Order: sequence, then structure tokens, then C-alpha cells
Amino acid sequence: AAATLDAAWSAGIRYFDTAPHYGAGLAERRLGDFLTGSGRPRTEYTVSTKVGRLLVPGDSAPGDEAFHVDEGLVRVRDYSPAGVYRSLAESLERSALDAFDTVLIHDPDDHWEEAVRGAYPALARLRAEGAVRAIGAGMNQTAMLTRLVRETDLDCVLVAGRYSLLDRGAADELLPLCTEREVGVLVGGVFNSGILADPAPGATYDYAPASEAVLRRAQALDERCAAHGVPLAAAALQFPYRHPAVTSVVIGARSPREVTENVAHATREIPQELWDELDALGTEG
Repeated sequence: AAATLDAAWSAGIRYFDTAPHYGAGLAERRLGDFLTGSGRPRTEYTVSTKVGRLLVPGDSAPGDEAFHVDEGLVRVRDYSPAGVYRSLAESLERSALDAFDTVLIHDPDDHWEEAVRGAYPALARLRAEGAVRAIGAGMNQTAMLTRLVRETDLDCVLVAGRYSLLDRGAADELLPLCTEREVGVLVGGVFNSGILADPAPGATYDYAPASEAVLRRAQALDERCAAHGVPLAAAALQFPYRHPAVTSVVIGARSPREVTENVAHATREIPQELWDELDALGTEG
């Protein structure tokens, strides 16, 4: 983890996204160790974390909300104001950071009332007090994010897997609304959990084995990219930036090599002709 973060820093990356959910606290601790242990000036980087899941002592089972780590902790959903303040305090303690720049409500899919009446007002208060600079929500769907943008005063949203070469659903309502309300959009899941990095048989799409139809679509995209000498992963990574509402693409990396590959993909020149062909395939899909 330290080597991966060091490679990201050396490549000029200065925005890091984490959450209690990731590794049951491990991600926050390892990121904090890297940022604070090296004496890097706090003004040189930006960090976002999330609220909505508290970590409490207990034995988790494999498959427990994925990201299984034997840390003796289980995740408990809590979108109440008290839960938000506790979550943020514990995240600060784990990371040893003095503050987070952005805090996102994490996956409130089945918790609309608690999120909008509990977590959101709590985060809005922290923003008003200057404890955080920006607030938002992060989800794998667009409908609730669109409603949150419409009915609250968010600074940003993180939409995962819903604005990609294979799934352009965010372009229907969410992105236009964010443009109108000047809400920044962070896009995650640009590889749709793997298939747009390598569309080989057995590839995953939205955390499950891809169907034959989806695999064929991904392979068709790959064929068009190959005809132009462009890796499919490069097109997948750069695709979201073509929309004016998108401010950042958030990508995971497991090793320094993956960081280097991602940076190369992000800076690869992609001809407009290829974008036109990919758009045509995307519209057909």
C-alpha cells in the first residue's frame, strides 16, 4: 500500500479518496500513515472520506458487504447525526489527519429518510462551521443522487459505474442537473469492476460475472480501440472527462505498476474519430 501511494504521489496525484468501509478501516489507516508519516504539508493534498457505516467490534463473515478483512470489526449502517459525528471522529483518529476536505454520505440506497434528515444536516453544519470544505454523496446509482442534488445543497457527488463506456445512465438526468446547479461530479468505477480493463471471458461487470451480451459489447469497444492502437482501458479512463460536469475520475490501484498504467492511460492521446465510433457503439447499447 505504501509503495502504491508513493507511486501515485510521485506521479503528481494529490487527491485521495477513502472510507471506513474499505478494508474495515485499513484504507484510512494506511493512507493516513503515508500522508502524515512523511511530513507532507497538509496544504499539498486533498482527502475525502465517507460516513454511513460505523465500525464496531464483532466477527464479520466472508462476503460481509464485500471488502472482507479479519480486523475484528463489523460494519453497522448509521446515517444519524450522532452516527455521522462519531464516524468522522473515528476516521480522523484512524488516519491521524487533522481534517478531511470532503465528506460523502456513503451508499444510502435504502436509507433515504435517515440520510436526508440526519446525515445531510449534520454534514451541512460541519461545512458551515468550517470543519469540512465540501460535502456530498457517493453511490452506485443515479436516481437517488439526482434527488439529493435536487433537494439538498451538495457540493459534489461520486457516481460509480453509471458513467462509463458501457453504462451512460448518469448522462440522462444527473450530469445535466449537476451542471445546472454547479455540483462537481467525481466518477468512479470507470472499468465497471474489470470488464473495461480486460474484456476477456470471465470478466466481471458491476461486481458479478458479465453476461454474454455485456461481454460482446465490451469486446466490440475493445476492437474499435485496437483498430486505432489505443488500449480500451485508456478510453474507459478518459471517457468521463468529456462531460463538463465531471471534475475527477477516482480509480483504485493495487500496486505501483497499476498506478503507472493508469497515469499512462490518462495521458494517452485519443483521436476524435475513435470517440465518435465508441459513442456510436454506446448509443446502440
